[in-house]
Amino acid sequence: MSADVSDHETAQTPALWALKSRTQASVLLGATGVGIYICYRLALPFLPALTWALALAILFASSHRAIESRLKWPNLAATISVVVAALIVVAPAIFVAERLVNEAAKGASVIQAQIEAGAWRRAIEAHPRLAPVDEWLQQQINLPAIFGNAASWLTNAGATFVRGSVVQLAGVLLTFYFLFYFLRDRRLAVKSLRRLSPLSPVEMDRLFVQVVDTIYATIYGTVVVAGVQGALGGLMFWWLGLPTPLLWGLVMGLLAVVPVLGAFIVWIPATIFLALDGSWTKAVILGLWGGAVVSTIDNILYPILVGNRLKLHSVPAFISLIGGLSLFGAVGLILGPIAVTITMTLLDAWRTRFAETKE
Repeated sequence: MSADVSDHETAQTPALWALKSRTQASVLLGATGVGIYICYRLALPFLPALTWALALAILFASSHRAIESRLKWPNLAATISVVVAALIVVAPAIFVAERLVNEAAKGASVIQAQIEAGAWRRAIEAHPRLAPVDEWLQQQINLPAIFGNAASWLTNAGATFVRGSVVQLAGVLLTFYFLFYFLRDRRLAVKSLRRLSPLSPVEMDRLFVQVVDTIYATIYGTVVVAGVQGALGGLMFWWLGLPTPLLWGLVMGLLAVVPVLGAFIVWIPATIFLALDGSWTKAVILGLWGGAVVSTIDNILYPILVGNRLKLHSVPAFISLIGGLSLFGAVGLILGPIAVTITMTLLDAWRTRFAETKE
């Protein structure tokens, strides 16, 4: 009898061990998931600063390696790189932001004055053939209210920017604080990611390359090209003597970031308004400049700056940008494409593993 019990217990031992192992694995997996979620919630307030720091670390990696090769002290090399990045990025941004606040206030005044003077109505009434358009606009669209709201929004935007300057300053300081450690400890960070990742070394190398290429393509291909388009449009507004050229240049640059939209949303209405106002020479110049230069410069600069780095189709690229902006705000311009790129790389890794399993 005792022998039978012993045999029964021996037979049950592997099953009990398997059950215990599964239970422990489930508890460990649950605890890990909870820990990851808590860490995500803790890092969420710092997500913009971390993202911009990561982007700057990748963009300035080559220059930092050059500085690091000439210095023996990693802390000093990282400090110099951070200072260089701050001078290149922050100083122009502060100048543009200050000018933008002034331009926004001035633009609000100009728009409000033109509304009260009825300039847009006189421009349309001067062309009898546009009478049906004028009548339709009066029935369908309350242009004075729209322009009035735009003027108020510009004024409030400038005031909000001034009020939020302290918060923005804290975000900038955090960004460069994180940038220092991203540059100094980049090798340690990469080793830690490799150690924690379940992907193979080859798959991790591919993932790193894809993320770096995505950031380069997003910053250089999207932001830089859009900035050039906005600058070219704003310069033409300034040369033609149009009001608030810096403001409209910034608006054109922001619109150029968004796929499908573009700077033409600003310069085409401006061209039409100049024509209605009788300034045919300015209208022709602005129209030619916008169509031949502003709208085509991206076709020249984008391949030069990006090449084949961003391997996303237009549809997922559009979704990643718009969805990222909607989900994360301004920092979604980088996080959106990175998220899509990482997901597609992971799916490709799964596809490769399944293909190897079938073979």
